[in-house]
Amino acid sequence: MRRKVIVAGVYGVIGRAAAIRLASQPDTEVIGLSRRAEHPIAGVEALSVDLLDPNQVRERLAGVRDVTHIVFGAYIEKATAAEKSTVNVAILRNLLDTVEETSPTLRHISFYQGGKAYGADLGPFKTPAREDDPRLMPPNFYYDQEDHLRVRQQGKAWTFTALRPEAVCGFATGNPMNLLTVIAVYAAISKELGIPLRFPGPEAAYRALYQVSSAEILAEATDWAGTSSNASNEIFNITNGDYFRWQHLWPKLARMFEMEWADPIPMSLATYMADKSPLWDTMVARYGLIPIPYDKVASWPFGDFIFASGFDNISSTIKARRAGFQACIDTEEMFRGQFEQLRAMKVIPLNISK
Repeated sequence: MRRKVIVAGVYGVIGRAAAIRLASQPDTEVIGLSRRAEHPIAGVEALSVDLLDPNQVRERLAGVRDVTHIVFGAYIEKATAAEKSTVNVAILRNLLDTVEETSPTLRHISFYQGGKAYGADLGPFKTPAREDDPRLMPPNFYYDQEDHLRVRQQGKAWTFTALRPEAVCGFATGNPMNLLTVIAVYAAISKELGIPLRFPGPEAAYRALYQVSSAEILAEATDWAGTSSNASNEIFNITNGDYFRWQHLWPKLARMFEMEWADPIPMSLATYMADKSPLWDTMVARYGLIPIPYDKVASWPFGDFIFASGFDNISSTIKARRAGFQACIDTEEMFRGQFEQLRAMKVIPLNISK
């Protein structure tokens, strides 16, 4: 059956991977929405639209009809939980107000939650986390978007699926939550300076159990969710399928950059990487990298958040497997492949030699 898919937030790490995956599938047309213009994605029609402006949404999407699927990867960062809920529910509502009016063909909506649904941002929480764990004290924009869809869905033909990844790893620029580029740029700069690769968090975080989600695995789950009846109106944890401790993975990451590593030293990346823009500009010129501005290539505060978590952060993916989604990847292999991709794209240097 032919699909016409809107991907909101198409240039984010999640939206980009989903759009690439869907555009490669037969009988699938993909339209990508974003506030900013970037290098086009093959097979994806790009539309510039501010989802916070309902009038602009109606105007820009007036000619987009017969939509069958929405992949909602758009996100707006705000300072407080209440502000996040208000703005992120608004952008979802504004998009649906138009698409429901122009596309009675709408069949499915995929959207994304994450570890904050379990309190991963607050402190130690019950692990492995399960989709049926009780909610936390609101506000939480994950819950509010989900509740908006459940209420709105009454009497409608479409269904939805919420996917819960953790620390999505993939390529995107200007994305506030992208662990891959944090590690890659941190390693490249460390090597350029001739210093070993140190884990920049406390000993407890170095030794805790952790997990990540490949953007490609998440994109595959998105594709599956939009076509499987087992995913209708359900929530699924989606991770690589394995767990690790940074103390064991970190030396392997260093070897991927042909670097030495040393004992962890707790430090703020936001503080110590703040002055590295001139060095990065020099590296871009020296190694012929694509000229991504330093403040767009990696989010150091996000790295600080991830590397400071001194407690286990793992979730169960049994529910997704029982429902029919079986994709997984070894995390070490994921990082190796994604670093190679960043080198091939000239985001990070192919080789650094002093």
